[in-house]
Amino acid sequence: MGGGLAGLRAAIAAVESNGEITVGLVSKLYPLRSHSVAAEGGTSAVLDPEDNFDLHSYDTIKGSDYLADQDAVEEFVKLVPEQIYTTDHWGCPWSRAEDGRISQRDFGGLSFPRAVFAADKTGFHVMQTLYSRCLMYDRIHFYNEYFATSISVDSNRFNAMTTINLRTGEYTIFQSKSLILAAGGGGRMYRFSTCAHSTTGDGDAIAYRAGIPLKDMEFVQFHPTGLVPSGILITEAARAEGGYLRNSEGKRFMEHYAPTKLEEAPRDIVSRAMMWEIEAGRGVRGGYGNIEYINLDLTHIADKLEERLPMITDIARKFNNIDAAEGPIPVRPATHYTMGGVSVGIGTETVVPGVFGAGENASISIHGANRLGSNSTNECLALGNVAGKKAAEFASSHGIPDLNHDKIREEEKRLWEDIMRRDGGENVAAIRSDLGHTMDVNVGVFKTGEKLESAIKTIYELKERYSRISIQDKSNVFNTELQWALEVGYMLDLAEIVAKGAFERKESRGAHYRKDFPKRDDDNFLKHTIATYTRDGPRLEYSPVRITKWQPAERVY
Repeated sequence: MGGGLAGLRAAIAAVESNGEITVGLVSKLYPLRSHSVAAEGGTSAVLDPEDNFDLHSYDTIKGSDYLADQDAVEEFVKLVPEQIYTTDHWGCPWSRAEDGRISQRDFGGLSFPRAVFAADKTGFHVMQTLYSRCLMYDRIHFYNEYFATSISVDSNRFNAMTTINLRTGEYTIFQSKSLILAAGGGGRMYRFSTCAHSTTGDGDAIAYRAGIPLKDMEFVQFHPTGLVPSGILITEAARAEGGYLRNSEGKRFMEHYAPTKLEEAPRDIVSRAMMWEIEAGRGVRGGYGNIEYINLDLTHIADKLEERLPMITDIARKFNNIDAAEGPIPVRPATHYTMGGVSVGIGTETVVPGVFGAGENASISIHGANRLGSNSTNECLALGNVAGKKAAEFASSHGIPDLNHDKIREEEKRLWEDIMRRDGGENVAAIRSDLGHTMDVNVGVFKTGEKLESAIKTIYELKERYSRISIQDKSNVFNTELQWALEVGYMLDLAEIVAKGAFERKESRGAHYRKDFPKRDDDNFLKHTIATYTRDGPRLEYSPVRITKWQPAERVY
């Protein structure tokens, strides 16, 4: 499920690990329209002899605010270099140093410049490479524009996945011996977001409703540089290449918040610094209504822009009519990534035999409370590869369970006799907009108990309104209104988990910052939040963080 980086890499791994395996790659988009193509800045890998795995692990664990499972991180960093060389051999045009070696740049929170990149179009080029590789295999079957609605788990085994063929409206059932959840994150719970409008948390919500637990959903990452007013991503590489953040007084301010790393501090620290500047009255105004923002100044590195940052230069020109070589780009923190996801083990396995997870859809957990930039595309490659092999291994030793017709008919009834026939007058788009607004305002960079209670109350009200939506479009072909309605249902479930998990976590850690609990509390909250579905809402439990070498310490940059 999912045709982005993790899904494509898993499909390739499955067919290459077993000559008898066939793969059905089910995606609600054409794969090359997946949000993975929007990844810009880089992907961390230990390639330089002066770098090492322990250093990459330590950077990742420190960046996670010590919530990452350290054994998973140590395993993960060792898997990444092979994926860089493999994609290079498959034709990925990684940027090169003058000596011909794959080039690497610095990135936020790194103690060594290990981010491999393809200009600032890394996701685009890796996606093209993987998709082309997939086309080599007639055992990979693409089911494009099939919208997943549920997975059926019967006797603790994956049974089937139900979908709607968007081109025909036909209710279509997929059965297989194993399933990989690789459907991306849920960033569109928020309104101001770098995420594509398709990133609605489908994989997380479908797994959750099927009884598979979600982990650490309260940890939502805000990228410091979302373009104002659209939210389009302005890559962290802009700061890694030497860009400055300036407030309304024209001053660089990061020395007050991260005196060593400055603009190259991790994303959570930079995002908070920007918001503190705005709250202190030093945000920039002008040209974008009442939106206050910070200026990203690249004028002093104008000579680098066309070679190293061509895409964001083009974005600034096309969307804001700004020449980045001559003037600053207006930015402010935007929702970017969900550190949480389907709870999986080091082998990408879930609690349901035969179901695996990879990429942003899954939480292994290597990101903990805060993901370092450049530690996402490498996760998709490394753990997509693991998931593909593990799923193929499982499939080769198991049969397909008999179809549970009762569950299949129950889902069909929910879609066509419940949701499609609802006529209570409520508008899906209005509910989606109101959800995004309450998440932006109450579950943003800064949180308080009062704001989170307000968010939870609003989400309950939105769920009640959702029960009274009206679907005006009764057609079968490309019924996007029905698709949006289902996506909003997914996002309401996930938003409830995010808000409740954030309310119960009475500390500040990584991307989760409580103004009423501004300190990290290792005594009470050095643990993962596990959310399990019940009819009355998520049941929250906790599991310990696995620590191997690095004891929690003060996080200073």
